[in-house]
Amino acid sequence: MEFHLSNLYLFLCILYFTSTPFMSISAESDTYIIHMDLSVMPKAFSTHQDWYLATLASISNTLETSRKLVPSDKLVYSYTNSINGFSAVLSSSELEAIKNSKGYISCTKDSTVKVDTTHSYKFLGLDSNYGAWPVSNYGEDVIIGLVDTGVWPESKSFNDEGMSDVPSRWRGECESGEQFSSSLCNKKLIGARYFNKGLLAKYPNLVFSMNSARDTDGHGTHTSSTAAGIPVQGASFFGYAPGTATGVAPNSRVAMYKALWDEGSYISDILAAIDQAIADGVDVLSLSFGIDGKALFEDPVAIATFAAMEKSIFVSTSSGNAGPSEETLHNGTPWVLTVAAGTIDREFGGTLMLGNGVSALGSSLYPGKYSSKFIQIVLVGSCDDEKSLKNFRHKIVICVDNGDLSEQVYYVHEAKLPGGIFISNATDLELYMRTSYPALFVSLEEGQKILDYIKNDSNPKARFALRETRLGIKPAPKVATYSSRGPSQSCPFVLKPDIMAPGDLILASWPPNSSVTDVDAHHLFNDFNIISGTSMACPHAAGVAALLKGTHPGWSPAAIRSAMMTSAYNFDNTGNPIKDMGFKDQSASPLAMGAGHVDPNRALDPGLIYDATAQDYINLLCAMNFNSSQIKTITRSSSHNCSFQSLDLNYPSFIAYFKANNTKSNVKEVQEFHRTVTNVGEENSVYIANLTAVNGLKVIVSPDRLEFTKKYEKKRYKLSLEGPKLTNDSLVFGFLTWVQAGGKREVRSPIVATG
Repeated sequence: MEFHLSNLYLFLCILYFTSTPFMSISAESDTYIIHMDLSVMPKAFSTHQDWYLATLASISNTLETSRKLVPSDKLVYSYTNSINGFSAVLSSSELEAIKNSKGYISCTKDSTVKVDTTHSYKFLGLDSNYGAWPVSNYGEDVIIGLVDTGVWPESKSFNDEGMSDVPSRWRGECESGEQFSSSLCNKKLIGARYFNKGLLAKYPNLVFSMNSARDTDGHGTHTSSTAAGIPVQGASFFGYAPGTATGVAPNSRVAMYKALWDEGSYISDILAAIDQAIADGVDVLSLSFGIDGKALFEDPVAIATFAAMEKSIFVSTSSGNAGPSEETLHNGTPWVLTVAAGTIDREFGGTLMLGNGVSALGSSLYPGKYSSKFIQIVLVGSCDDEKSLKNFRHKIVICVDNGDLSEQVYYVHEAKLPGGIFISNATDLELYMRTSYPALFVSLEEGQKILDYIKNDSNPKARFALRETRLGIKPAPKVATYSSRGPSQSCPFVLKPDIMAPGDLILASWPPNSSVTDVDAHHLFNDFNIISGTSMACPHAAGVAALLKGTHPGWSPAAIRSAMMTSAYNFDNTGNPIKDMGFKDQSASPLAMGAGHVDPNRALDPGLIYDATAQDYINLLCAMNFNSSQIKTITRSSSHNCSFQSLDLNYPSFIAYFKANNTKSNVKEVQEFHRTVTNVGEENSVYIANLTAVNGLKVIVSPDRLEFTKKYEKKRYKLSLEGPKLTNDSLVFGFLTWVQAGGKREVRSPIVATG
């Protein structure tokens, strides 16, 4: 009976909609975007739009007005993909009634927005009018393969409208599976496969939550759309980061290889995925995962990517999230790009409006509903006692960081308070910002405004204003605390990581059935999510590589990596050296950021490149004292040649190890490096060496002037480091920059010396 009555009511609503002219917005009304929890939608409704109309109709009885709410007058849009919810024209009383309806999660007042969402593409300097985007035609026809958790093919990021036919060289497939038919692929998402035989071999009776290439985790959808998603307008995370989301190489093709599962991830499946990607003909591989503590010949990812390199496939990998300690990175493989994570010039947060008119800014990603009224606030202190916090049931508590911020956030949650303000000098707040209750994290400086107000007012009150997105934040970028640091344990003779890319608080596409957070015991769903990690930095770099590959299709993976590294910048937007959040904002070392932050436009035209062949890597393996079978494991060939061995790989960076200082301090040691650079700029060009000081070491470049008379001409030089023995924990660094005489190019390489 309930089903029939609800359908009858909906029919009357629709009938009214077709016969009543649309009313203009009254002076007291505004348009609001309402986020709804689809998991609580009653089964009586066949579509979410029916539910939204009924929700609007049902609140009419709660309004203290003679004018009854007519759903058709109020509904602006019913959203299917961009958010779970709708937009409607509501008065303040109608809005309050909606807030108390079943399924309501949060609302955002409609307003004009700046077209700026993931924003990382703008932070990278990508622009439609100049540079890497127009020159490469946005990475047109470059195929980016991702080994990940799958893909949500219906995401707007993978729409193929206006794209040309799939490149004829593509040999891949779109594999059908559970809730995934081959017809879901298109000219954008050109391939989707899944691999789980290894997982099934381990657990023969395993039942998969989704036995297909469909993404139920979100990670793969996020990374693939970051690398190559098309522009999607109206994207946001519940009002945070509003604007247009786009991948780094929006005209590139996407091929997904699902080998990471909710039920587990096994190397055998990952190997099969990379194997298939090579066979299918991808140009770029993006691998946001890694294996810790393995020698190169024991690391299947290192082995598989060697084969990819031999097929001229560029491989971008994540450095890992085990920072800030040194020697924590994985994927320290010489033939791949190892990417660290950094921040961008954007913050998410809100404002605490105090009763005296003063406001305090803070950080927050709380997406749910909160009171906009003034509420009494109380200074609690450390907020480390759940029992005492419950005494402030109807107040916003002010907590002062006692060294364990996570514990305080937890206790305030358990006390079920209307909100919490956390005063802390912590700079790395990302783990705490996504609270399940209204919360704001403020600095000591902003917190002092709150403390002064409480001290001078006998009845202090405040109210929240959340969902703020602030751009132009300085300083940026910074190395994220969690980003894993070098040197590489698997190959310490090559400086790793190679480069830094945006990885912190990145917005990208997300499966609409995978919750992004919880609020008041409700799962929240959204078509976009904001997450952090070197997993996010890796596809940014893969997208840049696709732009370079599209511009220079004949370049080797080493040449593309070199262009990205030598054109990177190591100064932030204040003109100072990039800082390291993991070490109290000290200047970041190359062990944290590599050569610096990637710059796609400068990488397009690097001037000089450091190239390397498969044999160069084999020479390195031979010099690492790997035996014949170990080298064969990596190269897949028994005919490798170890007649020439060298730890001195032709790489665009330098790392020198000086013996520990256990003898006389005046003993000198010399480390020498030999490099060959190839001119990819003008025929007649001259480059002059410029060196920054490396503390305690004498650095010499010979020759210090390179003259080229033709394009693709090669020149050799030697870099020498001379100095006393270093202690085991010593770390000094500088940079060698080849500056083009009378030109615009600078070719920079980091130099690291340690004990």
